Order: sequence, then C-alpha cells, then structure tokens
Amino acid sequence: MHGPATSGWLLMTLCAVTGSYCLLRTRTGSEEERRTARAEALMGFGMAAMALPAAAVAPPAWGWVVYAALFGVAALRALWFARRGGHHLHHLVDSVAMVYMAVVMAGAGGGGHGGHAGHAAGSAGAAGGLPLLTGLLLVHYAVYVLRSGARLVPVAAAAAGGGPPPAWGARPELALACRLTMGIAMFAMLLTL
Repeated sequence: MHGPATSGWLLMTLCAVTGSYCLLRTRTGSEEERRTARAEALMGFGMAAMALPAAAVAPPAWGWVVYAALFGVAALRALWFARRGGHHLHHLVDSVAMVYMAVVMAGAGGGGHGGHAGHAAGSAGAAGGLPLLTGLLLVHYAVYVLRSGARLVPVAAAAAGGGPPPAWGARPELALACRLTMGIAMFAMLLTL
C-alpha cells in the first residue's frame, strides 16, 4: 500500500463503481428488487463520498451533519421496510453504521482526526468512537462479507450454465459482488475509525 491517500482514492472509486452498478439495477426486476438496488446505490455513493481523501477535498464541518441526517432518514426507511424481513435489516445496519461514522467524524472536528479510510486515515484513531459499538459493527461486517463470499461461489457456477446471459442489471452474481464489495469497504472504514 502506498499510504492513506491512495487507499482512500481506491476505496472511493470502488464504492462509486458499486453505487453506479446498483443504480443500473434499479431499471430491472420487481419493485422490491428496485427498492433494494436504490438503497444499495445510496450506500455506495455515500461511502464513496465519505472515502474521499481529506487532503484532496476537506469536508466542511456541516458535511458530517448532512451525512448523519441523510443516513438517519435512510435508517428510518430501512426500519419501515424491515417489517417484511429480508435484506432491509442489513440496510438498517448499514445506515446506522454510516450515521455512527458521521457522528464520530463530526466529533473529531471534521477530516483531520481519527476517521475512516478516506477523510482521516492519516491519524491512528484519535477519536475512535465507542470501541464496543465499533467492534460489534466490525464483527457484523466480517460475518456478512464471509457469508456473501460463500454465496457468490454457487451463484457464479450456476450462472455459467446454458442459455443467454441476463441483462447487466439483472445478473445475480454481480448484485452479490456489489454487496460483498460494500461490506468489505464498510469493514475497512470502520477498521480505521
């Protein structure tokens, strides 16, 4: 690795590409699949914005409040749809984790202390957040990444079967790969918090 700025740019690019693919997925599938894709696109783009290296783009102090409010609303929306179960419970955890990181960063004074892979990877955990909550979120994302990776292998093998390939927005292995990517990115951001 070449330093925190490089890892921040790579993480930002990965999250932006993932968010873009999730946005593409909003054009196909059932209403529930499109709703899930919209939530995942918001998460991808939000993570990309949070991962911007602070040396390149220093966020304004009020930016963290905007992140916290935006993902607070996303958390309430995920809570509403989680009544039906399914993947919305994970979206709820995602949104709460984003609110948590934004609050920690706001308390750290913006972009220079104790943040995540982008805005504050330069200092080793000066703010840090609540160790127990950070640890629980890290365990959640570690398990999520391992489970997503394990599910990806059979889907890719089944997709290699006969017939014409589905449209880019309807490929189940790519949707799982996007979820895996965002889980790894969230783990990385929390790890450096």
